[in-house]
Amino acid sequence: MSTTTLPPGIAVKAELHPRFDEILTPQALAFVAKLHRAFEPRRQELLKARIARQARIDAGQMPDFLAETKHVRDGNWKIASLPKALECRRVEITGPVERKMIINAFNSGADSYMADFEDSNSPNWFNQIQGQVNLKEAIRGEISHTNEAGKVYKLADKIATLQIRPRGWHLDEKHVAVDGQRVSGGIFDFALVFFHNAKEQIARGFGPFYYLPKLESHLEARLWNDIFVLAQNELGIPQGTIKATVLLETILASFEMEEILYELREHSAGLNAGRWDYIFSAIKKFKNKPGFCLANRGAITMEVPFMRSYALALVQACHKRGAPAIGGMAALIPIKNDAVANEKALAGVRHDKQRDANDGFDGGWIAHPGLVSIAMEEFVKVLGDKPNQWGKQRDETVKAADFLNFVPEAPITEVGVRNNINVGIHYLGSWLAGNGCVPIHNLMEDAATAEISRSQVWQWVVSPKGMLDDGRKVDAALVRALIPQELAKVKTAVIAQNEAVATYEQAAKIFEEMSLAKAFPEFLTLPLYEAMA
Repeated sequence: MSTTTLPPGIAVKAELHPRFDEILTPQALAFVAKLHRAFEPRRQELLKARIARQARIDAGQMPDFLAETKHVRDGNWKIASLPKALECRRVEITGPVERKMIINAFNSGADSYMADFEDSNSPNWFNQIQGQVNLKEAIRGEISHTNEAGKVYKLADKIATLQIRPRGWHLDEKHVAVDGQRVSGGIFDFALVFFHNAKEQIARGFGPFYYLPKLESHLEARLWNDIFVLAQNELGIPQGTIKATVLLETILASFEMEEILYELREHSAGLNAGRWDYIFSAIKKFKNKPGFCLANRGAITMEVPFMRSYALALVQACHKRGAPAIGGMAALIPIKNDAVANEKALAGVRHDKQRDANDGFDGGWIAHPGLVSIAMEEFVKVLGDKPNQWGKQRDETVKAADFLNFVPEAPITEVGVRNNINVGIHYLGSWLAGNGCVPIHNLMEDAATAEISRSQVWQWVVSPKGMLDDGRKVDAALVRALIPQELAKVKTAVIAQNEAVATYEQAAKIFEEMSLAKAFPEFLTLPLYEAMA
């Protein structure tokens, strides 16, 4: 951008594609800068606090409920009332801010649609800003798409309620600097979409609503709340208009569920059980704990003890405070050319949503429009004609040890190791090519599931318990031997889909480096983001 059109102190170091100037206006960038200057120091402090907390865990201090916030857990309070648009969320569909996917998600029949700037979106510059263009059109009912065959996609008369997920606190937007410092990816995403669309959403009666990812503490929730307060003041929007659902997807946050709701109580729309990142966070946080080792990814279901405790505690905390409790993602997707495998996948989705509905969740996530009716059916069986079950209270006593009951430890198999390597390479290659939402082996994979894949391989190599069921130790030599074999399979698969394979070679190298690094890399998306345009 021309420096003459930029507000003082702002630099944009990227190409302006057509229509990007509609988003990166001087006024919008000034709003980004205001939020950055007000809150970036606190973001940095909170990221340092994460490092310090990890050091204490590594030294043997296991997490527990906070003594200093006991008054919050014991207090008599509820979140502020919610607008009608957020009362019914039985089925929520998610996906990246790509044009066709936005239209299909809005038209899917789901109650709600989470448009994603984070884990299912590869955050290259084009995707992030084009995604803003797409949402600006969609919010105004103007979006359309014509594919190569001439098929036209437009919004239906009845569409899902929009919620938007910005990036997490750990991610920067490297193409935009304020006063020589990179801006937070989350602040950047939120600021632009809020600045351009909040008043339009209010006028249309559905928003502005958000999802907040990867929070690790109530203090991180407090930062978002303070950002919301300033943002609403700046645009002259009444306080409490913004509503946000927190993805409870880190194991440390599970000890602060009520505190997170409390910090956001004027802006809260509840919690969501973000299961895949939750598993990844458990591996990441306790990777150095003697004796800690989890089984194959497929064995870590929502019904193993530590996941079950987390899910039930989430429903309990939310409904105690008058907040929605949303179930996590069913990653299974329909399988077109195999009726038996397709029915097995659909049965898995039915089971997942049936369990969540019976447990008290008010809704759940799916990743494919073809699953809306199945998920809806299971929630309607329990809810009937009610929009939610906020009144359903759970009375379990969940202790800190319940969140830390890490079983099963077996099986660990060669098939499991191979699957992690294969999924990791395939997903990373697609991510580097600009696609963050990838169907692999009949599952819809995003960054969270790729994180599980590489973190499990790392842990199995490091842990003495990382033994295959045939008695072999998972070690660097085994991983290095399997990577080229799985890379070849990935290449065969992507060639069959007429995709280029260049990024998959790079992905295999990155997967090997991250899986066998001496020090565990915090997020795979951090080095990958630096490698992309």
